[in-house]
Amino acid sequence: MNATISSPERILSASVLVIGTGGAGLRASIELAERGVDVLAVGKRRAHDAHTTLAAGGINAALGTMDPDDSWQQHAADTLRESYFLADPAIVETVARGAARGIDDLERWGMPFAREDDGRISQRFFGAHTYRRTCYAGDYTGLEIQRTLMRRAAELRVPIVDTVYITRLLVSEGRIFGAYGFDIVDGTPVVIHADAVILAAGGHTRIWRNTSSRRDENTGDSFRLAALAGARIRDAELVQFHPSGILEPTDAAGTLVSEAARGEGGILRNALGERFMERYDPERMELSTRDRVALASFTEIAEGRGTANGGVLLDVSHLPREQILDKLPRVYRTLIDLQMLDITEQPIEIAPTAHYSMGGVWVRADDHGTGVDGLYAIGEASSGLHGANRLGGNSLIELLVYGRITGEEASDYVRGLTDVRRDPAGIAEARAEVSGLLAADSDGARAETPRRLQRALRDLMTEYAGVVRNERGLVAGLEKLAVLEERATRITAHPDIAGFDDVAHAFDLYGSLLAARATLECALERRETRGCHNRSDFPEESGDLRGNFVWTPTAGPVFEPLAEAPESFRDLAAVVADDSVDGKLVE
Repeated sequence: MNATISSPERILSASVLVIGTGGAGLRASIELAERGVDVLAVGKRRAHDAHTTLAAGGINAALGTMDPDDSWQQHAADTLRESYFLADPAIVETVARGAARGIDDLERWGMPFAREDDGRISQRFFGAHTYRRTCYAGDYTGLEIQRTLMRRAAELRVPIVDTVYITRLLVSEGRIFGAYGFDIVDGTPVVIHADAVILAAGGHTRIWRNTSSRRDENTGDSFRLAALAGARIRDAELVQFHPSGILEPTDAAGTLVSEAARGEGGILRNALGERFMERYDPERMELSTRDRVALASFTEIAEGRGTANGGVLLDVSHLPREQILDKLPRVYRTLIDLQMLDITEQPIEIAPTAHYSMGGVWVRADDHGTGVDGLYAIGEASSGLHGANRLGGNSLIELLVYGRITGEEASDYVRGLTDVRRDPAGIAEARAEVSGLLAADSDGARAETPRRLQRALRDLMTEYAGVVRNERGLVAGLEKLAVLEERATRITAHPDIAGFDDVAHAFDLYGSLLAARATLECALERRETRGCHNRSDFPEESGDLRGNFVWTPTAGPVFEPLAEAPESFRDLAAVVADDSVDGKLVE
């Protein structure tokens, strides 16, 4: 196959284009379809295998089915407190108020929630929740939500094309008019005319070496698409690290070992055999919160008490075999499949792994608009709900609440347009970016490959912007990033008979480089330790930094103070949370 795209451009059109076919994108698409709006959903990954399917624990709403005293105000207070007061109070209130309706939507569409004997939806505790408010479907909650939304979208005949990689959003005079991309299978260029775009393409955790995100997802696509269209990025430095990602095999590094392993009685030991959580949280030990366990493991490794591979050991082998097979079947199967390791007999080697982007595209609280006319962002692509620590179970309800809201708002927006502006120069620029990549001199001595640079970037971010950061490391990281950015100007793509994945890898790299710069620059400016953001040179929380760093490629990070929470849940958020673990799942 020639290293050029010979097919003519395919032109598609829709009133609203949704980029991303996970739970957030599907929920927005459903809302649009129910309102009679012409919608098209596109993605670069098969919709049935979207990242949403990996969410296991549950979805939050103050239904009061188990604890009648629960309320949306208490849900909002718990969310704000656990964000270390960096969440946008208005976004927090919107999600907490709309959560019950989100659950009702899923229930009407056939979601198989776990239920009590009398038919009530079961709700269980998650860490840092005041009441039982997490609805679930076994440990496959995300998978069942994705299946439910796929069924509803099919009933509404929502067109879904999950082989299109979007490389640019098309903007004319500050207004969206579509997107440009290509088909990953055959390379056909695709121009999509749309009056509005909803961006639901995930976060940026794949830019670290160990990550729970799978290959080629969460590479920072949303950051780049939004930033180049004129939107801003908020809280890029605030990334949640999960305590237990496996280290081998290399291509699966970061795959999660469920925290249920610790919940069932798993013990963490360093290479010396010491149960090290005694030093960090002697009361809760392995049942401490996610950020504390991740920091403890990181410290053990950094101070030389880790394994030869740079990890610690999670041991459940002292538990009865029957308990492991009954309570941890997915963990058991995963380790057998990936390592031929029998966890009933041997410990698991783990290390902290980048798990969730709590920052993302800046959005308004009322409609998740980005400040670019006609452009909205939702799900992990957006920001504002989680602050410096994500409350377990909140990510799934967020996509239900704001998927509905952005669908409604985008519908009203496109119906109210009186004229449509398109800019041929914008299309030409997007076209030239793709064709130039394919036409690059692949035989040149200075040619670079996307995969090699992506690996170098992941190593850089792991070394300088991992669980613990400091100014010296962040500055060194930015210097090395500049070298990678320069090398990236010489990358080439090599389509072959298997498809155009190599072109996708190049654009994954472009997104990752931009996301890395935003993360490093914002992390450098946040001179404090707060939640997931640990600065060894600034170990205390700073009252002056209760706000967000908002980043653009031209201006870099700019600090924006946060508004106070409303009286309806301000005082509740100030109450110290119950740190006991009795009857609760870990986060």
